[in-house]
Formats: sequence, structure tokens, C-alpha cells
Amino acid sequence: MIERRLYPSPNPHIRIEEVTYQSGPYRVKGLLAIPKRKGRYSSIIYFRGGIQSLGTVRPARIAQYASYGFIVFAPFYRGNRGGEGRDEFVGDDRLDAISAVDVLKQIEWTNEHIHIVGYSRGGAMACWTAIAREEVTTATIWAGMSDIVATYFERIDMRRMMKRLIGKSPNSNPSGYRERDPLSELYRARCPFLIVHGKRDQNVSIAQSYRLEALLRAEQKEVATIYFETYDHVLPNVIGRTLIRHMTAWMKSEENRLSR
Repeated sequence: MIERRLYPSPNPHIRIEEVTYQSGPYRVKGLLAIPKRKGRYSSIIYFRGGIQSLGTVRPARIAQYASYGFIVFAPFYRGNRGGEGRDEFVGDDRLDAISAVDVLKQIEWTNEHIHIVGYSRGGAMACWTAIAREEVTTATIWAGMSDIVATYFERIDMRRMMKRLIGKSPNSNPSGYRERDPLSELYRARCPFLIVHGKRDQNVSIAQSYRLEALLRAEQKEVATIYFETYDHVLPNVIGRTLIRHMTAWMKSEENRLSR
């Protein structure tokens, strides 16, 4: 961690800071939310969706998680919000996610529990972090992209961007897409998973979560699921608030279970 500076907070009980940290050769940025009441807190790394300004981290979102008694860090990923390098859509920018664990370890008042939440594109970033870091306590994949090849074929509107960043199509450049795909490495993840998805999602198909669940169960990993029959990629606010309360309660229950 290189620099921390105060950032406007939407919640008077939560301190927000912009953090600059080292990720490989680049200085990248993210937002940190810390409850003002002193104590020892578990932490959450929130992996955003989208790319560049689309789907960027919102202070209100991380403050919402922090209000349940967590220290929360959300990387912007390289090339965003003044960070060095280029957003590579689950390429070398995976290191920005994996290095975020080290950022939290330097924050005062954190305990040993580090949870990760990946939303949309952040699902793949969360999977890679769970694979790479044995310190992760739980992983939540929310409407998460986990299959890069499937995303290329599902999202016609994203193909030009994926060809530019990855190179050609999965048929012409299979190794480029395979290198970004975490599914074949999931056997290395040690933590319990929670998978959340709406069955009417048009941005990331429910089939990706079904496949993720099947692979995790085949590897005899602990998996819980919440599948919504009537919702799509973005949940109504009241449902989203209820879900976050449930997710954070699940994280605490897993801490207790794993510590027994």
C-alpha cells in the first residue's frame, strides 16, 4: 500500500478512503470503507463488474457492506480512476484482485477473516483470488461471469472489446481465452462458495452459475446457492439490501463454523 487519502462518505458511521497500492509494475487504486467505531473486524474485498467507467465502484455500495461490521476494499483495477496500466478484462489485471488481499492485511483493526464478493465480471476476479490465496475465508459469486468463452458467445455487444483486449475470437485464439478462464483451476480453491444469480439475467446467463456450481460440487467444495426465479442482472433495491444482509450473515456463520 502506497497512499491513503480521505474520500467523501455517504454514511456518517463509515470512513471512506481512496487507496493507491502496488500491483505488479503498476500503481492501482481502490476504495476502502472502515467502520468508525473502533474494533476488530472481518474484511470483504468487493470485485466490481464492468470495464473502465462502466460498473465502477460506488462508495454507497461498499459503505453498505461495511455497515454490517466489515472493513471493505474494492479495487478499481488497473487503468481506471487514475491507476496505471490498462484494464485487461481478467488478464494480467487479475493481479490487482489477488494483491488486494495484501492491502487488507495492512489495515489496522482487521482480523484474520477475509471474504471476497465478485459481481458480474468481478466473478472471474473473485474465482482467481480464491484459487490463488489460501487466506480467503469465503467467496460469493453474484451474477458472476466465470466462463470467459461463454461470455464471448452470450454477449454480442462485448465481442469487439474482447477481441481487442484478448485477441480474435475463442475459435481463433483458444489459448488466449483459456488463460483467463478460472474454471479449470477451481480445484485449488479451499474456501466455501455462495453463488447468487437471477434466472432471467440477460447480461451473464444463469448457465454460467449452474456450471460453476457443478464444477465446485464435483471437486467436493462447500457450495451454497441462491437462485432468483423472477430477477435479472440487477436486483430491485429492497431485494438487494436483503440479499447483502443475508450474505454478510452467511459470512459470519461460516467464520464460526470453520473456527470450530
